[in-house]
Amino acid sequence: MSGNHHPTDCACGNHGASPAQGQTTSRRRFLQAGLATMGLAGFPLFGRPGPAVAQAATPYRIDVHHHLTPPTMLDALKAAKLGTPPSYNWSPQKSIEDMDKAGVATSITSITTPAVSFLDTEKARQLARECNDYAAKLMQQFPGRFGMFAAIPLTDTEGSLKEIEYALDTLKADGIALLTSYGDKWLGHEQFAPVLAELNRRKAVVYTHPTAANCCRNLMVPDITDQIIEYGTDTTRTIASLVFSGMAAKTRDIRWIFSHAGGTMPYLIERFTAVPILNKSLAPRVPDGVLAELKRFYYDTAQSSNPATMAGLMKLVSVSQVVFGTDYPFRTSEDHVKGLRGCGFSEADLKAIERDNPMALLPRLKA
Repeated sequence: MSGNHHPTDCACGNHGASPAQGQTTSRRRFLQAGLATMGLAGFPLFGRPGPAVAQAATPYRIDVHHHLTPPTMLDALKAAKLGTPPSYNWSPQKSIEDMDKAGVATSITSITTPAVSFLDTEKARQLARECNDYAAKLMQQFPGRFGMFAAIPLTDTEGSLKEIEYALDTLKADGIALLTSYGDKWLGHEQFAPVLAELNRRKAVVYTHPTAANCCRNLMVPDITDQIIEYGTDTTRTIASLVFSGMAAKTRDIRWIFSHAGGTMPYLIERFTAVPILNKSLAPRVPDGVLAELKRFYYDTAQSSNPATMAGLMKLVSVSQVVFGTDYPFRTSEDHVKGLRGCGFSEADLKAIERDNPMALLPRLKA
């Protein structure tokens, strides 16, 4: 069994508790109260009022962070007592309804945390294949509305390499989805080097979704789930793992997407850049410097479409490295369209984030 098996580690944002706990409302109130205390009550969080969504006659936005729950995934989550109401209640029709409300033309789907990491090797291989086949059929059933980041069982090297070949060559997936950590290993770990080497050879898009690592579960009071703090933190840990292990420099043809604007990494940038100065033995692993690695990654807007987060990210990277993400069904597309319009972006910048940048990453969508 993977070390990632944990009942609260199964999705992102306003979730992570079992359906019976019904914590969504309390978390929403907690976050809204916190924003009000900080003078940020105008943020469009969980449907709060914000600037009107600019409706387009033809939807044009591309969402790179959009979750689906295939039937076999739902069965596996229920059997393991994992999952939350948004995952349980997902349907293609609900996705399209949400997309249409906010002018989203195409959503690139992925299964959310815990992906297939809670299963043993054979079951993980089987579930990854079933989820990928389902996502591919969704693309066929709704032409132009969906793409897919395929699931792989990363701790199983042989199974991962086989699924990469099948997903990219047969199903024509847009890329591969990975978690930020697997048990006590982050993506720069040498165990994952053969899989990352193959993804690098293929110049693949690799989308990452956070989880809570074995080290850091249940650290807060019961009402504050791991997702509130640990998801952003684990994204930061895996970025550090890739950069300071030298794996990022070795896999420069992988086009990495990190969720939630890079987690807490932009706020720790001074510490990141100091690492090879303080520990000169690490300098050869970042031959072009830390900033060069961080600036070439892509970062999505999911759960991050607010002035505070976007301001920090934009001090680090150019607009060209930011891509639109919504975290549906845990947040809505409208939340993020409204939120981005309160961040001081120009119309040209918004078009780049919401369409041009994702399309440059995923040229298949131009057709």
